Amino acid sequence: MPPRDMAELIDRARQLEDRSLAWIAARLDVAMPPDLRRHKGWVGTLMEAALGATGGSAAVRDFPELAVELKTIPVDGDGQPLESTYVCTAPLGQELLVPWEESWLWAKLSRVLWIPILGSGPLGQRTVGRALLWTPSPGQEATLRADWEELSDLLALGHFDQLDATWGEALQVRPKGRSSRDRTWALDADGQWVLASPRGFYLRRTFTRKIISG
Repeated sequence: MPPRDMAELIDRARQLEDRSLAWIAARLDVAMPPDLRRHKGWVGTLMEAALGATGGSAAVRDFPELAVELKTIPVDGDGQPLESTYVCTAPLGQELLVPWEESWLWAKLSRVLWIPILGSGPLGQRTVGRALLWTPSPGQEATLRADWEELSDLLALGHFDQLDATWGEALQVRPKGRSSRDRTWALDADGQWVLASPRGFYLRRTFTRKIISG
C-alpha cells in the first residue's frame, strides 16, 4: 500500500535503515540477481516495492500523491556517491522547449527522497543508509536551472553531438540506452533526420555529494 502521508513514508524508510538488500528482497519474496550488470534498475525497483511507490514506469513521480521522487544512490564507506545519478530521459527535439518550471526534470527534482545504498561488494550484503528528504535550495535550483536551460537548448536545436559529460555544473547529458548500439531518430542542427544515441539527464557526483553530506 502507498504511504498515506510524508510521515509514514519517512517512517518506512527509517525501518529499512541498516537492513541488507538480501533481507529486504527475502521479505518481499523478490528474486535477487547475481549482480547489476544486466539489472541496473533492480535496487531502485526493490526500494520502490519496499516503500510502497506506485508511480512505476508511468510519467509521474514515484509517490504521485505526495509529489515525491525516490532516488537510490550507491555510496562508499565514507558516504561518498560512487556514480552519477540518472534523473530522466533527455528528448532530442522540441519537447525540451518549455519553461523550467514546467519541465519534467524539475518535477522529478523538486522533492526527492534519497536512499543511500552502502557498499560495493556482493549485492545482497549491501545495506540501506539513512534516508534524506531533499528539496533544492534557491541556490541549488538556480544551478540546475542554468544547466538545464543550456543543455536543453542545445538538444532541442539538434546540437546533441556537441554535448559530452564535461558540460554542466550540476547536470550532465550522457548516452542512455540498453546498449551502445541503441539509436533513436532525431532532427540534427541542419533539420535532417538522423539516427542518434538516446540521451539522459544525470546529476553529477559533486552535486549529489553536497546533498548527501548535508
